[in-house]
Amino acid sequence: METKYLSAIKDILAKIEEELNYALPSPSTSHWKENSFGFLDNCIDEKFIDMLTLPSKNLISLGGKRWRPLLLVLSSRMIQQKNNDLQDDSIALKLTPLVEFAHTASLIHDDIEDGADTRRGKPAAHITYGIDAAINAGSFLYFQAASSIKELNVSDSEKSAFYELFLTELRLLHLGQAMDILWHRNEEIIPSIEEYTAMVRNKTGTLARLAVKLGVLGGGGTKEEADSLGKIAQDIGVGFQIIDDVTNLTTGNPGKKRGDDIVEGKKSLPVLLHLKNNPEDKNILVSLFKKAKNDGIESPAVEKAISLLTESGAVQEAKNTGEKFIQQNSKLFTEFFDTPSESALLIRELFSSMYKK
Repeated sequence: METKYLSAIKDILAKIEEELNYALPSPSTSHWKENSFGFLDNCIDEKFIDMLTLPSKNLISLGGKRWRPLLLVLSSRMIQQKNNDLQDDSIALKLTPLVEFAHTASLIHDDIEDGADTRRGKPAAHITYGIDAAINAGSFLYFQAASSIKELNVSDSEKSAFYELFLTELRLLHLGQAMDILWHRNEEIIPSIEEYTAMVRNKTGTLARLAVKLGVLGGGGTKEEADSLGKIAQDIGVGFQIIDDVTNLTTGNPGKKRGDDIVEGKKSLPVLLHLKNNPEDKNILVSLFKKAKNDGIESPAVEKAISLLTESGAVQEAKNTGEKFIQQNSKLFTEFFDTPSESALLIRELFSSMYKK
């Protein structure tokens, strides 16, 4: 299964890259400019468009897992196989910029809001291009993502449904980000685990949910199927975010520095589980957060906070929780229909490969 999986995934990923490059080309093409802007004055040349697109384009070119657009295409195939329809990826591929561009835009803005200096091992967009250019480029990318819907060979009512779905999920993503900002701006505020889970479902899980719902609808599935599978995918996304939270405090996330969540004041699940079991430590953790924020990543407060969370068992408990989210919901997803299709099994392999990494 592994060799077959890798071959199938490699083929889909190559097509996804082609679609992303088509939706945000560099240098820009006349077709792209017309599709994105309509009429442009003759004096608007490439240097102005580069100011708008290069911060995003360069971040996209650094890679990333691409698991959201991959999940979108596989979800579309899963529905088509379930319905015994001729397998056609054209709609699903055309929709992939909606999830990958929205994800990239959120990273650009997230790094500014968190004061992060690096992303994927390189200087963050706002460090390279300036805060003003990065904010503008990230905002533009959200809007540019939606332009892919214009080129779909579907009815106007179907296009309208895709627009509404995309915009609703983006509103939820920003609601989740607002919750996270409120908490990391004030070290004294400790959210409940229920509030944290709701935040992650929106800030992180919403793009997994969007990917699946777009794929299911693009593959000819029903709204009910899209809603049900999207909810399961959302909770798989929660599981991966929890594992990311744990990794930040153990080995460190790729392209980031170990413990930078402490510097940024993130109320991650290990923090909340520790305080649930050791409420008397609130003042200690708040003090460590404040010192880490003031002194930076090299502050001894970072390692002291990590040690406190590790020795109490909160880090391991969070890891177990994240694994449970992934395993249980991956099973629900791939077994949603009585007989798992080839694409459903590929989705299971996708989640498994991501977890192992």
